[in-house]
Amino acid sequence: MRITKQTGTPILRAGCLSLLLVLGACAPQYENHGYVPPADQLEQVVVGRDTKESVTAKIGHPTAGGVLNDDSFYYVKMRKRALGFLAPEEVEREVVAISFSDAGLVQNVERFGLEDGRVVPLARRVTSSPVRDNSLLRQLLGNLGRFSPTAFGS
Repeated sequence: MRITKQTGTPILRAGCLSLLLVLGACAPQYENHGYVPPADQLEQVVVGRDTKESVTAKIGHPTAGGVLNDDSFYYVKMRKRALGFLAPEEVEREVVAISFSDAGLVQNVERFGLEDGRVVPLARRVTSSPVRDNSLLRQLLGNLGRFSPTAFGS
């Protein structure tokens, strides 16, 4: 009777298990942020009749309001996908904008998606600073000639 030992099988099993664990760790992770009311709730908002208070009572508080004046409600929802070590990517965005007239009545209800978005270039204004990027050694050596004997007292 001959006994043979299979040395490659445990290594193969360990390799397959490791590969499954690595692939499982690369599964996409999703993050949901914000709230947008469903379409049936938005249909309850009547243009020209509802006010800010009635809109809030029907569909809830907005995610954001108008920035310069208080004449709009914004409901924003977005979804991001993170895959492994890569930076998260926005895969879905929905914005519902409800604008109000000067009388406080609903003027318009609009819905925007990720495809409607625009990249907004931000202007960066940097204030100049008198602080220079000096190393500690340069700062110490730069102070050598600034001491006077009277500063140390008698």
